[in-house]
Amino acid sequence: MLQGVPERGTGGYKVFRREVLAGVEVKSNRFGFEPEITAKIAKHKWRIYEVPITYAGRTYEEGKKITWKDGMQALWCIIRYKFSD
Repeated sequence: MLQGVPERGTGGYKVFRREVLAGVEVKSNRFGFEPEITAKIAKHKWRIYEVPITYAGRTYEEGKKITWKDGMQALWCIIRYKFSD
């Protein structure tokens, strides 16, 4: 659980009210975006809605580009934004 937000994986879209997003400055890109925006919204105790999606994941042969380095980047973002801006 990150700052009171249950971790449900990436099997859906996170939906926010427009006013919430207007008050958040996002610095990350790529895989750091999701942990950053979730941490910042959770700090303000704003509500996060999740909308489930279904998808067929790609293999590396089909063009999948995520690696363990992306996981490390996301973990760094979780730690960074839990304790700072």
